[in-house]
Amino acid sequence: MKKNRWIIIGIAFFVIVAIGNYIWVNAQMDSLYAFRSLLHDAPPAPGEAFDWAQEEEPTRRVVFILVDALRNDTSHKTDVMPYLNELRTQGAWATSHSQLPSYSAPGYSVIGTGAWPHLSDGPAMNLDYENIPTWTQDNIFSAAHRAGLKTAISGYYWFEKLIPQNDVDASFYTPDEDSAADRAVVDAALPWIESGDYQLIFIHLDQVDYAGHHEGGPQDPRWDAAAGRVDDHIREIVSQLDLELDTVIITSDHGQIDSGGHGGHEEIVLTEPLVLAGAGITPGQYPDTEMVDIAPTVTALLGANIPAISQGHILFDMLTFLPEQETALKEAQDTQLRQLHAAYSEAIGDPLPIREDFGVVDGTNFAVDAMLLQQEEKTRRLRFNLPVALAILPAYLIFRSWKKIKWLFAGAIAYFILFNIYYAFIAKRAYSLSSVAGLESFTQFNAVTASVLLGGIWLFLMLKLGFFKKGASEIAETTIILTILTLYLVSLPILWHYAVNGFMVTWYLPNFPIMFRGFLGMIQSIMVAVTGIVLTGVGALAAQLTKKS
Repeated sequence: MKKNRWIIIGIAFFVIVAIGNYIWVNAQMDSLYAFRSLLHDAPPAPGEAFDWAQEEEPTRRVVFILVDALRNDTSHKTDVMPYLNELRTQGAWATSHSQLPSYSAPGYSVIGTGAWPHLSDGPAMNLDYENIPTWTQDNIFSAAHRAGLKTAISGYYWFEKLIPQNDVDASFYTPDEDSAADRAVVDAALPWIESGDYQLIFIHLDQVDYAGHHEGGPQDPRWDAAAGRVDDHIREIVSQLDLELDTVIITSDHGQIDSGGHGGHEEIVLTEPLVLAGAGITPGQYPDTEMVDIAPTVTALLGANIPAISQGHILFDMLTFLPEQETALKEAQDTQLRQLHAAYSEAIGDPLPIREDFGVVDGTNFAVDAMLLQQEEKTRRLRFNLPVALAILPAYLIFRSWKKIKWLFAGAIAYFILFNIYYAFIAKRAYSLSSVAGLESFTQFNAVTASVLLGGIWLFLMLKLGFFKKGASEIAETTIILTILTLYLVSLPILWHYAVNGFMVTWYLPNFPIMFRGFLGMIQSIMVAVTGIVLTGVGALAAQLTKKS
């Protein structure tokens, strides 16, 4: 028993590693799916609507068209979307930028509330329909309804759960995402436009996103075909408007990577088109904007209050407000952002003063984000000692034992390099959530890759070093050392992730690129540990058989 104690300890260690990482992965994902804003239970109170004289109203209604997953570069293709580009020449346009995570549900929430995902209280990830929460924070539909305006929405059925339905006067929702669904969405919305009864009409078109996920991605001809059909829908919708009196706004919630998919940090998925045309709009190309600017701009056009949670700015340069209207709106935005700052200060418990040297609006918005960063840094500093120690101590032990384990450590390095070569260059996967088409398939791919690579490297080393001719205990111990060294290298991104993001998602969203690397490392750790147990047994058995023969 004493002779085999290190083998028993090694196998027990692998069991703990596998189970521990499995529990951690699931706890981490559950906490991310359950994330809610610090202001969830204490939403800032909305301000007052604006009582413009009828002849001073910038528009009689806003028709908002959200084209799901439309990439900015696709929107500029005149052969694919000629009508959208025609609207660009008539109206105001800019490039809009969003923030992580670049999924639809967080994007919808940012567009609707004007707050980034850590504040909007929308889902941080895409959820199943039955699990989608309703916005607790002020939003463009609630603001319009309080102002006595009628609202209508036609689109994907997630909006039925996200938007407080008491603030929606007419609706059509579909669980489908393809071209037939878009046709039904447009057919439902056209009568609302023709009636003239609704002042905010929101139309969500989903087939471009469908083409990205199910028809080969943006490099497939079917992507451009879907965008072309959407362009026809936009033409059909806008043809029912009088752009002397009405305003149309067109944007997207995110882009997609070339192979299809989104959710990650790639520039292409965090960049969207923004086009405004019609009444109240000053035509021209404008500097880049942010997604949070859309909600306060919509409510300003409608004369409704700026959403109370909004972190964005009204895009005054694009709008034709009278001087006194612009002054009133800026004062209202000043008040709104100061109230948001106060609410967040109370929630976070350690406020920063407003930076008046940035200007009232910019200073307030800066302070809200800076408070978040300040608290994140405090929390992270408390966590760094443990991962640093767990990274340095094994490195020291490896250095002390270098002559005995150099071949095994070379094998661990070979695993680490080959895994990443296969992942990035052969399988052509991104180190981001955009590459995760499905959690089950992603996990299976990485688990199989890890076990096959480790098994191949183990077999090569055992043959090269002649371990099959030695005793069962020696080959088992050598296998355990190889597995431990591989686990050490695989654990480095996990330790980095823990230092930055912690064990679980709590009151702030994680650094998603670092989290993804840690998540990838945890999946590998589970499979490396399991494979190490199997190889330990296989090696011992092979040694026994070789000895008998």
